[in-house]
Order: sequence, then structure tokens, then C-alpha cells
Amino acid sequence: MFLILGYIIYVCLFLIALWGAFCVVMVWARVKQKRFDNEETQNLFMEAIEEPLSQGNYDVAVEICEDDRRALCQLSQIAIDNRKLGYAKVKQLVADRFQRDVLADLENRLSWVYTVIKAAPMVGLLGTVMGMMAAFQKLAVPGKAPDPAELALDIQFALITTACGLAIAIPLVMATAFINIQIEKMKDLVSYGLNQFLEIFREALIRHPK
Repeated sequence: MFLILGYIIYVCLFLIALWGAFCVVMVWARVKQKRFDNEETQNLFMEAIEEPLSQGNYDVAVEICEDDRRALCQLSQIAIDNRKLGYAKVKQLVADRFQRDVLADLENRLSWVYTVIKAAPMVGLLGTVMGMMAAFQKLAVPGKAPDPAELALDIQFALITTACGLAIAIPLVMATAFINIQIEKMKDLVSYGLNQFLEIFREALIRHPK
């Protein structure tokens, strides 16, 4: 029985490791998708959208934002599409959408990674307990000396599962720390660009109300 449960533990650890790696890749891809590579490329977008907005050509400004998955472009399009609501309501709208569609989405995706970080050592600890139970079961047989090789295998299994759980969790901790730094950088960059856009957008509404 312990042999079968041991294989199940190994399979569970393998699947947990795969799921954790998949979640990290997905979160990182999402961050890359939602941000500009640097401030210079973001400024190029701002320059491109500023000209049509200053002329009141909202349709051209929307075309610049369309089909661009980056957060600032999507938020800019939302603001332009809802310009009839007025500047104050549009400003609140884009702030809410940034929090809900971008930041909250990333937090939800990261929550899976945190779950894996917690689950992997726990599954490894379960394997440790099972390995020690198997070893003590062999020691508890009356009138029969346990085979040292079999005991060593049980103890080895106990240690390997613990090590596997930690080996899964530790790199994921480092990966999430790096991703959180990138999210904060994205947040700062988008907030800076959004403030720039809202200033341009407010001036456009004053000059060319539609």
C-alpha cells in the first residue's frame, strides 16, 4: 500500500511543479502583454495619440489604440469611447478599469502560484510522514529483524519527497518576487502614462467637445 501511495505522491509533486511553472509563465506573459518595454516606447505612443486628440480627431486616436493589448492603449481607448460622460467620470472609469481588468487579473493569476508554493512542501511533508510510517511498520513486526536496505529505502523516500516539495517552492518564491517587482514597474509606468494621457484628453475635451 505504501508503495502505491508513494507513486501517487511523486505524481502529485510532478503535477504541482508543472502547474506552478505554467502559472508563472502565464503571469509573466500577461505582464509583458500589458506594459510597454520602456518609457521611451510609451512616450512614442503618447506622441502618436496627442496629435489627433489635439485636433479633435477622435476616430484616428481610437484607431491608434485599437488591437493593442497594452494597458495604456486599452485605457486610452476606453476614455475616448466614453468621452461624452465628461472628464471627471472618464477619469474614474479608467482608474477602475485599470484596477479591475489589469491589476486584479494579475493578482488572481498570482494567487495560483502562491497556492502551489504552499501546497508543494505540504505534499512533500505528507510523503515524509508516509515514508516514516512504512519504516516503523517494518520495525514493528515481532520476531523479525527488519531489512536495513528496506528501511533505508523508506527513509530515502521520506527525505526525497521533502526535498522535492522545497525544490518546487523555493524557485517559485524567487519567481514571484521578480514578477511582483515587474508588476510594480508596470503599474508606475502605466500610471505615469495615464496621467499624461488624461491631461491631453482634458485639453481635447475643452477644445473639441463631442
